[in-house]
Amino acid sequence: MTWLVVGLGNPGPSYAATRHNVGYHVTDELAARMGGRFSSLKAARADVVSGLLSGQRAVLGRSRSYMNESGGAVSALLKYYDVAPEQLIVIHDELDLPLGSLRCKLGGGDNGHNGLKSIRQSIGTGDFLRVRFGIGRPPGQQTVHDFVLKPFAKPERTEADIVVQEAADAVESLISVGLVKTQSAFNS
Repeated sequence: MTWLVVGLGNPGPSYAATRHNVGYHVTDELAARMGGRFSSLKAARADVVSGLLSGQRAVLGRSRSYMNESGGAVSALLKYYDVAPEQLIVIHDELDLPLGSLRCKLGGGDNGHNGLKSIRQSIGTGDFLRVRFGIGRPPGQQTVHDFVLKPFAKPERTEADIVVQEAADAVESLISVGLVKTQSAFNS
């Protein structure tokens, strides 16, 4: 059995440090734990690392297209590695959770998240595991678009780095002990 772990984000250096790219940061941490490096899989328009994670075969994936087109890459990765949606874990930013919060769940709506919407449309279901990384809501009159495409402020960076580690731990927990035990341990 193979797990597919997808970190959502936007490609390129101009987006690398933004709130919207926390999924990429978590997959970077997981790749380091696996001792692997991302390489291009042209057939899926994605970057991947494969190996063992928590003693299970796993593929880490990141779309090489923008967030709102993530579904094409996720669908291609599922087919290429012959992974069922039940073995898919998606890591994404979550506006409705304050910075420092983490929630794991199965299924649910896309709540306006274009990456999740694209995945749901491309694979025909929303029934996959999610690691929701809290980034909070924009302050004042700042638009959501501007907020998610800006880097964390300096005081927030330390907290975000801690949650990256916790989110990577949560992914490993989902693989090794399942959703219920992971929720008990990590949902804050």
